[in-house]
Amino acid sequence: MLITRVITALLLLPIMLGAVFYFPAPLWAAFSWLVVGLALREFSRMAAIKGWPQVIYLLFSSLLAAGFWQLPVAGQGQVADVVLMLALPVWLLLAPLWLAQRWPLPRGVKAMLLGWVLMFPAWLGFLAWRPDDATASGMHLLAVMGLVWIADIAAYFAGKAFGRRKLAPSISPGKSWEGVVGAVLGVAAYVWLVLQLGWLQLDLPLPGLLLLALGLTAVSVVGDLLESWFKRSAGIKDSSNLLPGHGGVYDRIDSLIAVLAVSAALQRLFA
Repeated sequence: MLITRVITALLLLPIMLGAVFYFPAPLWAAFSWLVVGLALREFSRMAAIKGWPQVIYLLFSSLLAAGFWQLPVAGQGQVADVVLMLALPVWLLLAPLWLAQRWPLPRGVKAMLLGWVLMFPAWLGFLAWRPDDATASGMHLLAVMGLVWIADIAAYFAGKAFGRRKLAPSISPGKSWEGVVGAVLGVAAYVWLVLQLGWLQLDLPLPGLLLLALGLTAVSVVGDLLESWFKRSAGIKDSSNLLPGHGGVYDRIDSLIAVLAVSAALQRLFA
């Protein structure tokens, strides 16, 4: 299983890096929407939106994305900003409450609205961190995505080696508090490395940046657990079987969806 995961990741990584650093802004917007749109498709499958309702929902969602793209400065208009700011109450308040209350995955129109609330801010986060094809923009986005990847990898290996106390056994039995500690330590080391390499230019001292990064690590854990709860609520193991060893696109970017949206909203809020 691990070998399959590694092979799939090695095949996908050059595609993602090529898109991040070389795609012009319109092509990047389309590519990143493809990624988010696939996750939205898998979410709609979990919520039992099938057949023509699913097709219409996804087509209309793509039209909305195209509309956002037409707003001033590649989606940075007032309406898009409001949508992006939804990420803060959604991921800092609603998602933790959802996990605490174990609310079931909604159906019908409520599920469609929830899918938009989750996915559109993430897509706008892709655009906000990478507004053009300049190398600096690509590095900024890569630094944010790297935080999620490091947290995921560190949590996986720390959990495998030391995992004893379950984080949320009724939601995701494989996750442990020891894995969370591993993620925190891995992210702290990563932030120091990013500063040394100059990948991310933020007007924050190291303690402030560490605090922000650890907060985003917590957001990534919430994003991961929320998707796990959705799958459990829907009675499925993976969001799809599109990516061998990883499940579906939503399985692969569940934490990234949360972190991209929240980090971009904070960046816009305090810029």
